[in-house]
Amino acid sequence: MNLVARRLIVMASAALTLGLSGSAWAFHSGGVAECEGCHTMHNSKDGNWMGPKYRMGTAIGSDQIEGVNTWLLQGSDASSTCLNCHQHEGDTGPSSYHVSTPDAEMPAGIPPKQRTPGGDFGWLKKDYTWVNRNSNFASEGERHGHNIVAADYGYMADTELTQAPGGQYPAANLSCISCHDPHPKYRYDVDFNLIERTLPIKAAGSYNGTTNAPTAWGAVGVYRILGGVGYVPKSLGPTGNSVAFNAKPPFAIAPSTYNQSEATNQVRVAYGSGMSEWCGNCHYNIHANVGTPAPGALIHPAGTNALLSTYGEADIYNAYVKSGNLTGSEATAYSSLVPFEEGLTASVANKATLNAHATNAAGLTGNSYLSVSPSANVMCLSCHRAHASGNDAMTRWNQENEFLTVADANGNVAWADASNSSQQGQAQGRTTAELAAAVNDRPVTTFAPYQRNLCNKCHAKD
Repeated sequence: MNLVARRLIVMASAALTLGLSGSAWAFHSGGVAECEGCHTMHNSKDGNWMGPKYRMGTAIGSDQIEGVNTWLLQGSDASSTCLNCHQHEGDTGPSSYHVSTPDAEMPAGIPPKQRTPGGDFGWLKKDYTWVNRNSNFASEGERHGHNIVAADYGYMADTELTQAPGGQYPAANLSCISCHDPHPKYRYDVDFNLIERTLPIKAAGSYNGTTNAPTAWGAVGVYRILGGVGYVPKSLGPTGNSVAFNAKPPFAIAPSTYNQSEATNQVRVAYGSGMSEWCGNCHYNIHANVGTPAPGALIHPAGTNALLSTYGEADIYNAYVKSGNLTGSEATAYSSLVPFEEGLTASVANKATLNAHATNAAGLTGNSYLSVSPSANVMCLSCHRAHASGNDAMTRWNQENEFLTVADANGNVAWADASNSSQQGQAQGRTTAELAAAVNDRPVTTFAPYQRNLCNKCHAKD
């Protein structure tokens, strides 16, 4: 049996396992996965060379296949290798660990299919234009998220931003492994100390449940196998030294099934602490408590110092239901469209707390848990999705218009109609299906007629 056939059997078996739970434990399991799932051991595939022939670091042949990598990967670059598994043709809806929708399955007017908390990279390929107030507007796909380079799947580098906003990471080298460490060295021991390779990783640390708990002999991986202090992809070469990470991975727990429509139940990722500080590895001039703010920057507080209790935002968050309605309570306040960190650092007790809070069945008005800690704070992911979204700046809601919804003559709330000339500002070239998908299918009735921007979930200025 050749390598390709064996790899297909491995992937098929993993898919069957993963399809039952919607998680990605079976392959990555919190650490380095099966080598042959990502690499080809002898630089060949289907009998063809995948790159130049090397012996002791010296090229001995000139029959390199154009555009193919030299890292013995199963794809032509790192992200393409990841998408060999994390994109799948034929999904009828959100499916397990998939984070990208094939081009052919999201033609004009049809949204991407995946609904992970991080979003679907397919939004990067959705360009929109519209006319409002006699002016032409555009929302280009590359403004919708992190522009990973995955040549096999049609993802290209950002053409406008050559470096990470607020940092120096080169856009031409942005890939899945810019954030996720495929060979992770950091892990949590039984006391939830962040350690390096002194214990094997027995399970993923990203999910709730007793099987994902560290023991005296086996550690668990960090959240989403994100890179830690000193991490930089080897593919960057010597230039990577200037962009090596200086913040440890964030502490967070997700439900084991996290990729689903939120038409009836929202997905709550229980964020503990450190997310904004970790984002600051690449965007260190973006927020006030990491690095030195860029001159003239208008910076929204984000991180452990950006407490929701400072100016009463926690009380507003609990009370805010929708525009014009401040009758809510803590028991019904949580919204996955505006998540927050609980301010809980890594520990055994805090892991147990976050385990209980991470759920995919919270309903559309799940417990907010703000009372768990007085140190709950706003973070980068309170407003942004990590991969991509249906909006500019990869925000969780559209910030380019004062209204998210419209209303009919009787005051019934509705999504805007892109074909209605009077609703172009709200629709912004998107169909009703795309507007709904951008909020993970949350029913429009959960918003007010002429719902204002969701910055108001914390600020209530509407």
